Amino acid sequence: MSEAKKDIAISAKSLNKIFNPGSDEEVIALQDIDLEIEAGEFISLIGPSGCGKSTLMRLIGDLLAPSSGELSVNGMSPPEARLRRQYGMVFQAATLYEWRSVIKNVELPLEVMGYAKAERRRLAEEKLAMVELADFAGHFPWQLSGGMQQRVSIARALVFDPAVLLMDEPFGALDEFTRERMNLELLKIWEQTGKTIVFVTHSISEAVFLSNRIVVMSPRPGRITEIVDNALPLPRDFNTRNVPAYHELVARVRDLLRDAVAADPARADEVE
Repeated sequence: MSEAKKDIAISAKSLNKIFNPGSDEEVIALQDIDLEIEAGEFISLIGPSGCGKSTLMRLIGDLLAPSSGELSVNGMSPPEARLRRQYGMVFQAATLYEWRSVIKNVELPLEVMGYAKAERRRLAEEKLAMVELADFAGHFPWQLSGGMQQRVSIARALVFDPAVLLMDEPFGALDEFTRERMNLELLKIWEQTGKTIVFVTHSISEAVFLSNRIVVMSPRPGRITEIVDNALPLPRDFNTRNVPAYHELVARVRDLLRDAVAADPARADEVE
């Protein structure tokens, strides 16, 4: 019996992005991107600085428009997907409003969407419990650590139950220990919610620990050079980073990245 066809959450075909086309400052950011992401996958985008991984994520999230090619999200164009609240977004900075309490920050998208006050509070409390911050609902962002602020940001991104979670280096500014703990918490959230996650990172170890597939990109113009399957079993924990299969996969992704930057040796030190 043939395997059942999986639902495709994100599909890119011959996708290109050119900034300042036709001018002396023209930049080809992405070239001929072909990628299919199944619903419920955790995909990491990794590559040297300037390779277009954040640009690709922003195209998916309708923060930028493609120059050419096809792009769909859950069978819709990115603008339609945005209007239908298909996206939750988390960036490197938590971008919380300092004058709003933690729970009021999480409620904000629901407030904009016109949810009733009681429903806003119920959903915000539910998501704060998911990120283990229920006891900090009345605090303000400036009273929280960087890792806690990012957990608030994740709760806010999930509060209206989007199908897709887009994360652009959300833990890049955190210390190593906090970053590893946030990786664990994000995996738990993924397992609980089944969301499709697109995660941009510079860290090979982070990509390997989190993802079920790793998309390796070339220096600009950004192209997909390899998609690496990750068979490390779930659930993962701190001990996952000690098993031989983890180190073998880290080495493989590092080799692929070094091959990708071989034409530009000056960028070799960008590979973590």
